[in-house]
Amino acid sequence: MQCMAGIRIGISGWRYPPWRGVFYPEGLVQRDELHYASRYFPTIELNGSFYSLQRPESYARWREQTPHGFVFAIKGPRFITHVLRLRDIEVPLANFFASGVFELHEKFGPMLWQFPANVKYDHDVFARFFDLLPRDTEAALKLARRRDFHVKGRARLAIDRNRRLRHAIEVRHPGFLDASFIALLRKHDIALVVADTAGKWPYVEEVTASFMYLRLHGDKELYASGYTDATLDRWASRVRAWHAGSQPRDAVRVDGAPPPPSRKSRDVYCYFDNDAKVHAPFDAIRLAKNLASRNVR
Repeated sequence: MQCMAGIRIGISGWRYPPWRGVFYPEGLVQRDELHYASRYFPTIELNGSFYSLQRPESYARWREQTPHGFVFAIKGPRFITHVLRLRDIEVPLANFFASGVFELHEKFGPMLWQFPANVKYDHDVFARFFDLLPRDTEAALKLARRRDFHVKGRARLAIDRNRRLRHAIEVRHPGFLDASFIALLRKHDIALVVADTAGKWPYVEEVTASFMYLRLHGDKELYASGYTDATLDRWASRVRAWHAGSQPRDAVRVDGAPPPPSRKSRDVYCYFDNDAKVHAPFDAIRLAKNLASRNVR
């Protein structure tokens, strides 16, 4: 498993038919794919939670299939981000946290909230959303108790102990390139995702939290193209800078945004989402090896 102190390099999802016989060995049964992948990567984005509410027994099974020290990033429901667009979301948020996510225990990692390109920046709407987001599992449990009938008979309202929760936001509308949005993120210690989208959506590298969250969707072709050695060298250099508490000298910043507070170090989570042609797992392994070869700690 490729893991460095404070840096986790992984993949977005793990259940992809084209990976079978390429990344996954021939004959590996589908139910064992997470077990296999989690021995290569110290973190994986859990995508199923984006599409629908999962069940407590599923979260418990995923926890049991992964090794000690592994963490999931959990993708927030698209019902909240894409359908409701952050309007009247208190109960849907409660349903999500009641649906079994607490069964991940110590493997409950950062939460990703992804917004489509047609959601624009509205300061008041996002300020209310950030106020609603729980910052630890005790607060999330309190929110979960406000669930409704959608999780009746399948809710899990218990935590093993109180744990910190981290949140990251991936946005795709250019209106978010606004200094006031950066200030709002910093106020709440929420990470603005550094998303490489092959030029399809705006790119920015603002440091807004005590950790960094990267999503690499493809260098030249969205979700499909792989990363060259030279490009991975560049990403490794940027990861090192962020991990060391600084930032790249040529960081792409938002006009008018003040520099981020200095830190001794930052945790970095990086996920490859260029899965269509089976580049993601191999690119993730290569980046992790690149970082390990420089003895990052």
